[in-house]
Formats: sequence, C-alpha cells, structure tokens
Amino acid sequence: MAQTDFLYQYCGNDVGNYTNNSNFQRNLNSLLSSLDSNTQIDYGFYNLSVGQTGPDQANAIALCRGDIGVDECRSCIGNSTGKILQVCPNQKVAFGVSDICTLRYSNKSIFGVMEGSPVSMLWNTRNATDVNQFNQALQTLMSRLRSTAASGNSLRKFATGDEAAGFDKIFGLVQCSPDLSENQCDGCLAGAIREIATCCDGQIVGKQGARITKPSCNIRYENSRFFGVTPAIPQLPTPSSPQTPAAEGKKSNKARTIILIIVPTVSVAILILCICIFLRIRKPKEKVENMSSSVGYDSRVAESSEAKAELLPLAANDEASITELYPR
Repeated sequence: MAQTDFLYQYCGNDVGNYTNNSNFQRNLNSLLSSLDSNTQIDYGFYNLSVGQTGPDQANAIALCRGDIGVDECRSCIGNSTGKILQVCPNQKVAFGVSDICTLRYSNKSIFGVMEGSPVSMLWNTRNATDVNQFNQALQTLMSRLRSTAASGNSLRKFATGDEAAGFDKIFGLVQCSPDLSENQCDGCLAGAIREIATCCDGQIVGKQGARITKPSCNIRYENSRFFGVTPAIPQLPTPSSPQTPAAEGKKSNKARTIILIIVPTVSVAILILCICIFLRIRKPKEKVENMSSSVGYDSRVAESSEAKAELLPLAANDEASITELYPR
C-alpha cells in the first residue's frame, strides 16, 4: 500500500546522524515496528523506548487525533513509521505530521517533556465574513477547549467544540500529548493559540480555518465540522485500600461498647422482670454477629477493587515551516 506523504516533517539535521547497523538503528527499527502492532493500546497514545538508557536508546511518541477509531489510528501510525525513515534517513531526531496522527522519535528522553518547536502552521486562504466577530468567538472557543484538554488524564488530553460567530459557527479541536502535566499542556496550547495572532505577519488572523502543530500539542479550527464523535477510553482506576486490621479493631471496639452499654440495662431488667433475661442477652449477640459479617463483605469488595487497580495500568502503560492549505 502506498504511503501517504506527511503534511509536515522535521528532520533533526543539527542533532547528528546514526550509522547503518548501529545499536541505535537496531533499537529504532525495533521500536517503530512495534508501535502500530501493539494491540494492548486502544486509546491512540503510544510512548515507547527500546534499548538501555544512553545514546543508543530510541524513544518515540505516536499520537492519534482523539476522535479517531483504533483501526484508523493504527493505520496512520503504520504509514508514519515507514514514511519517517524515508524522509529523515539516518536522523537521530524526526517529527512527522499526518492528517490524523503525529509521530516523533529521538535518541533522548521525550516523555513528560513539553516541546514547543518547531511549529507547523497551515491555514485557509479565505477570510471570515466579520473578522472581529470571528476572532472574538475563536478566542472564546479556544480558551474553553484549552482548559478542558489540559484537565484530561494520562490517556487522553483532547477537546472539541463549537462557538457561534454571528450567522456562522466555528468548530475547534485541541490536543496535547497525554504524558504532559496539566500545566505543561495548558502552556503548550496557550503558545499555539498565540501563534494565530503573532505568526506570519498576521496572515492567519481572520482566516476561516487553520491548524497549528507542535511536537507536544496541536490546535485546529474551521468554519465547518471536521471531527467526529470521541470514542470512550478506559477510566484510570481509583485505588481502594483493603480493610485494615485497625479498622476491624474499631468495629470490634464498637461492638464491645454496644455490649457494655446494654449489659447494665439487662442487669436492671433482671431486677424488674426476670423472664426478660434470656431475650435481652440474645439480642446483643445477634448485633455483634451482623457487624462481623459486614466486615467480611467490605473486605472482599476492597480486595476486588485492588485487583482491578493492578490490572488497568498495564493497559495504560502497555516538531518550522509555514504552509498554506486549501488553495482556492
């Protein structure tokens, strides 16, 4: 199958090259071949390393757009892993941008590192009908989506939405690499949004659509809907602690307290009416037995939650060019 060209690619010529049959090349080839074949990952974010820590270690991050399904995502990444070796041969650092996915690799650690350059910018050449109204609505939309995406979890930091601009509507999408912290994502997106006004002698301002892509985040907006429904992703588990002996001890103490309070009552009752002795002694015993039974039930529930908390993270673990788009 023919490989689709990147919308943009960056090859780190200033970083240096690797030689054929080197340890880094072997690690890189192994790394890239394993990305799209990893069937444990079904939420569009791949961050993998191959090789021991050092100059020969290959690190890669592949990220699909948040509204893309699993099969389409893997197809895009598979295309990108083959294409990036063609457009950036023997480069130790490379970054490729496709329509629905991005791929970058490096000989240095890139996980949890916010990278804001280089920047790819593509924009529609048509102007909005009312530029001022359009820009105000765009800023409102981008601010809202930025906040939503930044607060996402370590599997997905992605948001889509729309905003009315007079008789028109703006559709927007923002996304961060999920390995970033909330502050890192927010900062990366803020920088991308600022590019709309500051880049390219103002050529992007008031345009009907644009996409700005950085290694760690990207934004896009159009005057027509271009994204689909965002698939659900597994929720990160909430750790649940099993019942501790101390907690059980508290319940036992509570049971003993109940007994101690009731015993004097029973003693008084003996003096008043002897025939109630048996009934008043039997009732506290039943209460103690019920409390012991509830402790056992809570403990089993906690153990079940603990088992899930151990399994779910396995699934979770398992970059300037200016280009005009949509010529008329």
